[in-house]
Amino acid sequence: MNAELHSFQEAIGYNFREPELLLRALTHRSHFHEHNAASDVPGGHNERLEFLGDAVLGLIASEYLLECFPAESEGFLSKRKAYLVSAAHLSEAARGLGLGEHLRLSKGEEMSGGRGKRALLANTLEALIAAIHQDGGMEAARRFVVDRILKPLNSEQAEEPPTAHNFKGALQELAQSLKLPAPKYVLVGEQGPEHSKHFVVEARINPELAARAEGPSKKSAGQNAAQSLLQRLSQNRPQVRM
Repeated sequence: MNAELHSFQEAIGYNFREPELLLRALTHRSHFHEHNAASDVPGGHNERLEFLGDAVLGLIASEYLLECFPAESEGFLSKRKAYLVSAAHLSEAARGLGLGEHLRLSKGEEMSGGRGKRALLANTLEALIAAIHQDGGMEAARRFVVDRILKPLNSEQAEEPPTAHNFKGALQELAQSLKLPAPKYVLVGEQGPEHSKHFVVEARINPELAARAEGPSKKSAGQNAAQSLLQRLSQNRPQVRM
């Protein structure tokens, strides 16, 4: 296994006894088929691992939420679990681990921005969870999921029901596909009394591509600003300066 994958194992906090499982988890089916099931793709691609990883993640997330919120209702827990296992959250966690840098993709998938695609990152993270489970058992998988996917959830996300749509993630993907800078979010104002504040956030790609919006929290204001800029960018896509 090369030095990059050794450093990746340090980043995820788990060293594989069977490195082939890690390679399989990182192998997209496009890479597997492009190489015609060649010897450099041991064990095939990662879709079967995704299937297992989804189930393992769901169980661990459910147990984690029951421990963190012992007095909350099933509806409360269900909403937070839906967020924790969503492509939006998993892709953000994958980016934090640098997972995209280690994906094994076909040339075509690479050229189309596959390393930054939300669904692809989320699916690969699920495959990685399954690979750890198969290599080290349930406790190893639980440590990885809790430490690298669930615990990084910030206090605002824990207290406030997650938004149904991750407009920030969608805006980032569209900007990347258009070869534009990554969006930045700036708090530009606060309004109202202390017990009922409204925040104003600006989503900005460049001086010509920016939008402001408000919300009852910084997170919701950022999502609203991202939604506004996403709509503008999508409508004017052919005129965007590259």
